[in-house]
Amino acid sequence: MEESGERGGGCGSVRGGGSMEPMSTPLNARPVSEVREGADALRRAVSSVVHLSDEVMDTVLVTLFAGGHLLLHDVPGVGKTTLARALATATGGTVGRIQFTPDLLPGDVTGVSIWRNDRSEFEFHPGPVFANVVVADEINRASPKTQSALLEAMAEQTVTVDGETRALPRPFLVMATQNPVEMEGTYALPEAQRDRFTCETSLGYPTRAAEMAMLGEQATADPLAALRPVMTVEQLRELVAGAQRVHASEGLRGYVVDLIAATREHPDVVLGASPRSSLQLLRAASAHAAVQGHDAVTPDDVQRVAPWVLAHRLILEHDVDAQRLVAQVLSSVPVHRPGA
Repeated sequence: MEESGERGGGCGSVRGGGSMEPMSTPLNARPVSEVREGADALRRAVSSVVHLSDEVMDTVLVTLFAGGHLLLHDVPGVGKTTLARALATATGGTVGRIQFTPDLLPGDVTGVSIWRNDRSEFEFHPGPVFANVVVADEINRASPKTQSALLEAMAEQTVTVDGETRALPRPFLVMATQNPVEMEGTYALPEAQRDRFTCETSLGYPTRAAEMAMLGEQATADPLAALRPVMTVEQLRELVAGAQRVHASEGLRGYVVDLIAATREHPDVVLGASPRSSLQLLRAASAHAAVQGHDAVTPDDVQRVAPWVLAHRLILEHDVDAQRLVAQVLSSVPVHRPGA
């Protein structure tokens, strides 16, 4: 019997205004001034749908313009999926959502090949990972085998199924969530997977004013329905390229390396930050500088993003607070001044 649907339950995707096909044209990196304008436009667009604190919004934008992925440590119902949909819609892209459960299979994430009798061949049916913004909800509820299905996608922006490698859409942003309350039946994220998330943050509960505004805005209408793209996917790719070309001096790069080395030498750290962390920290700092409209990365940019980039990557002694430890590292490492 001929089959034509995707296998597996608990996952799905919603398409926005963009294309699932990856762009192949050369990137025209936009200047920093346009990166800041684009970031401001996205901030206004997303804020019209979901109310976030300034720090959380900054973390989202830095992750996006760093070309990275975001880990959200949150309870249900605070707007994580709405945030992803708003971000995808505002950038003219697509959004996919995967509800991770213990019985989820890797093919439910990446897609599967279905035999077509009419063609006498296999036809690939892409999974929800083939989107610009992918929500991996409660990622720690799936088995390590299924969690690992995201590793190639996050690191290489490709998916390999049945020996064939397929490119994912670009930009490609995974927003994974972990529920910190209901931990029964969950699996800890492997270090290799945590290391692929550029930043970690928590949306948290809204303020009273924000929750009152939400009740007024969403009681009778869905603000997502009124949201329109403020840029195209191709424009976003060019803005991301521009953000990553912000100048970082040799002294600044040395400061990043010294910070990473200090995490490995701290007595309360079992496993310090990896070399990938150095690259992610510099990319996040470059994105932060560009979003602020600066032409060069400064130590202030590095210090601002360091807690978002480093805290979730460290394996610490019992009862040691990761954010406090990162603050200790920042205070202990001398800042490299320009020309140093």
